[in-house]
Amino acid sequence: MTEIKVAIINGGETKIYSDDIEDLRTRIRGEVILFGEEGYDDAREIWNAMIDRKPSIIARCMGNNDVMQTVNFARDNNILLAIKGAGHNIAGNAVCDGGVMIDLSPMKSVRVDPKKNRAYVEPGATLGDVDMETQVFGLAVPTGINSTTGISGLTLGGGFGWLTRKYGLTVDSLVSADVITVDGSLLHASDKENSDLFWAIRGGGGNFGIVTMFEFDLHPVGPQVLSGLFVFPIEQAKEILNKYSEYMKGLPEDLSVWAVLRQAPPLPFLPQEVHGKEVLVLALMYAGEVAEGERLIEPIRGFGKAHGEHVGSNPYVAWQQVFDPLLTPGSRNYWKSHNFSDLSDGVIDVIIDFAGKLPTPQCEIFLANIEGQANRLAADAMAYANRDTKYVLNVHGRWEEKEDDEMVISWARDFFEKSAPYAAGSVYVNFMTQDETDRVREAYGPNYDRLVEAKNKYDQMNLLSLNQNIKPTVQSTG
Repeated sequence: MTEIKVAIINGGETKIYSDDIEDLRTRIRGEVILFGEEGYDDAREIWNAMIDRKPSIIARCMGNNDVMQTVNFARDNNILLAIKGAGHNIAGNAVCDGGVMIDLSPMKSVRVDPKKNRAYVEPGATLGDVDMETQVFGLAVPTGINSTTGISGLTLGGGFGWLTRKYGLTVDSLVSADVITVDGSLLHASDKENSDLFWAIRGGGGNFGIVTMFEFDLHPVGPQVLSGLFVFPIEQAKEILNKYSEYMKGLPEDLSVWAVLRQAPPLPFLPQEVHGKEVLVLALMYAGEVAEGERLIEPIRGFGKAHGEHVGSNPYVAWQQVFDPLLTPGSRNYWKSHNFSDLSDGVIDVIIDFAGKLPTPQCEIFLANIEGQANRLAADAMAYANRDTKYVLNVHGRWEEKEDDEMVISWARDFFEKSAPYAAGSVYVNFMTQDETDRVREAYGPNYDRLVEAKNKYDQMNLLSLNQNIKPTVQSTG
């Protein structure tokens, strides 16, 4: 029998035997792939190229049984366990060194019940998968802005995008979930069943179980929406950001406008001499009638003298994909993020300063206004606690070559420190990198202790540790 070295939960390694692997293969429908076997590198690849980890075993799961059997295998052998949905998370927790990786990406089913306004979504589905199915009926889940993002990680951390002002966070539309816990049980979680687990997974990440089905409430959207971009010279940024901040106050929640500072990509509606120059972009989407949206966005044209604009009626599905070319897999990425309750002159000055020294053409600073429905829920309604957040700021470092790591990461960290005095003191958990474990309590604020209680109940051994980890305080006796 061949011996295989595997990493164990609390560090170190142990050995398992080829017969154990073959036994697992007989018990699941999906593939079990070992280091060096065909398909191994494709299966372990994730969006952020900074992460290059090599699990010993990859289980590509096809359904609940596959997940349950693999969880039991990892738990019984005390093996380090990672969970991959679409692999888009910045921290790279979807993959581990030496352990077992459960790959949920084959589980991509999206089923829509238009009579009940419900969508039933498996954890390997992307936002694009969800949009394609729901928009047939003129319905949508409020999700993110990059169609290749996975629905699972997005939802479990909160989830925000163009529809957040009108319909709230992604997790606010979650009605129920099927969850496989570390003891191998399949539980249904909702307000009526296993309500403590349901509370915890709505923002608490993958700390408590593996969700194998999400049930979402759907909302009327599209299929056509008013959307587009205004591109202004960076020299006008201070004046425009101040006008933008005022403009957003009291604006109908059908309209979302975000600010992005970056080097201009070669967009066809921009003069060629603008390509590669620092610019301020106002990106928008209006979820109501197109004609009313045109009236509401007219003041933006008076913010300054734009390099160009490209605004019109577009399919919602297409608008959800418009930023995909800027966020393709295979690049190196490092983010730093703050939440804000307002945009002060101080933070605007910091934003403009650092936008003037972008270390690579792909780096950007963006401000997402999410004020509206998401602010109306109580902070303790679910694990996601940051209900006073009006703006989410993300410093997106993105580059190609490893030798540029220090330059870009230093730029992002420096910006983070300079902008911290103006921030709300909280953070969006999905934007936290792998070196920010000290911010987990900030992410959950007053809900952290209750999350620890849930962790003690559902995962005392901390088998599900590869996430922004909520550590149990009760030691497992199993």
